[in-house]
Amino acid sequence: MLSKKGISVEQFAEQLKTFKTGFPFLKIEAAATVENGVLRPSEEEIAQYLAVWDEYCKDGNSVLKFVPASGAASRMFKDLFSFLSADYDVPTTDFEKNFFVNVEKFAFYGELNEMCVKNNSQSIKELIENGNYKAVVFNLLDFTGMNYGSLPKGLLKFHTYSDDVRTSVEEHFVEGALYAAMGSKVRLHFTVSPNHKALFEELVAERKPVYEKMFGVEYEIAFSEQKQSTDTVAADADNEPFRENGALVFRPGGHGALIENLNDIDADVIFIKNIDNVVPDRLKDETVTYKKLLAGILVDLQRKAFEYLRIIDSGKYTHEQIEEMIRFVQNKLMCRNADVKHMEDCELVLYLRKKLNRPMRVCGMVKNVGEPGGGPFLAYNPDGSVSLQILESSQIDMNNEAAKSMFENGTHFNPVDLVCAVKNYKGEKFNLPEYVDKNTGFISHKSKNGRELKAMELPGLWNGAMSDWSTIFVEVPLITFNPVKTVNDLLREVHQ
Repeated sequence: MLSKKGISVEQFAEQLKTFKTGFPFLKIEAAATVENGVLRPSEEEIAQYLAVWDEYCKDGNSVLKFVPASGAASRMFKDLFSFLSADYDVPTTDFEKNFFVNVEKFAFYGELNEMCVKNNSQSIKELIENGNYKAVVFNLLDFTGMNYGSLPKGLLKFHTYSDDVRTSVEEHFVEGALYAAMGSKVRLHFTVSPNHKALFEELVAERKPVYEKMFGVEYEIAFSEQKQSTDTVAADADNEPFRENGALVFRPGGHGALIENLNDIDADVIFIKNIDNVVPDRLKDETVTYKKLLAGILVDLQRKAFEYLRIIDSGKYTHEQIEEMIRFVQNKLMCRNADVKHMEDCELVLYLRKKLNRPMRVCGMVKNVGEPGGGPFLAYNPDGSVSLQILESSQIDMNNEAAKSMFENGTHFNPVDLVCAVKNYKGEKFNLPEYVDKNTGFISHKSKNGRELKAMELPGLWNGAMSDWSTIFVEVPLITFNPVKTVNDLLREVHQ
């Protein structure tokens, strides 16, 4: 089974060992703030960076938009599944009442109404008037109806327009044309599950021509699946391999596994954004502006890093240039190391080359509004340096009062809004798995058929999987962060 998945015996043994040892907590120096690690560009600076990006797009560089889209939407409908199995038939909770009172506002209303007529010979309005609420939900979630309970979020209808409705995938088509076009070409890459790939391909074949005509562009759309070699073995309560009928049980390694998919892509700049974080056209202007801003900052910093690397590799540099590079790494790339003051020039050059010659990412950060999830921190690295990292609560020792206070009082939140540069100054791709901090995964406790099961998640894609990248944080407005976690989120004003 190991060889079939592409997992080596050594990897298997290492995973089992990790169940026993666990993952260490990360040592943090501070939560990143506007005064310490999060940039807040002025209007003038924003205009300058937008110009930098527009110029970059004219230079024949390769740009791609990468969208993790393999997750099923089942969690979006958790409350509606509960309603179906409840021992009452009339909406009782606030969530259920809100869903039915506003059902006509959902972009999928028209199709759902047709499905109700087809399967129950009654419209949604008639079913509700007759108290048959569960039939409406059943037609939405079940495979005999729209099957939304099993489909991925990317294929769900999110937004209504005067003459059309759009899925979240289609909103990414539009975004791609607005900020990631190279001339007339727009490259999009979606990570999907094997079960749904054909449905994505069907949607693309049907809808791609619509948006090509709308924006006068040509889309190059690709899909990839999470590799089986990134699955992790499950363990039992005694940290021994979990087996069912004698067979080893493996689980997907989480979104951190997608670093392998990202590594397979050939592009100079890659935008990364979650599938459900989209808005209708009337609200896209700020999203587009700030995406271009992040990209402009990225290519501006990368250009300077490349300039310094050329000087280093030429062997012709002065002590003053080395000091200038140190200031750039410390003040612009926010990577500090107290040991640099004790290093000789030859040691400094090796250190600087390592910090300059690596993948780079600029990450948007929104003000913290109490959303669960990760945030921006200054954290210690294995080499003793301190740099910017996106951390989850599971990576922080909540028994350490100082660390807990930093986490709870963080001013910003990670909305998964990244722009990445993954090639060196010679145009060669970095091998991204080399920059993963393997000590930043985590173990969760679950149950399977009444037995305790331990599952291991790999270092998250924007957490430990990018730990050894040059990282820059930029404050972006809250309007650029509009995830759809539950179906009723689609009723929020920003999605109407």
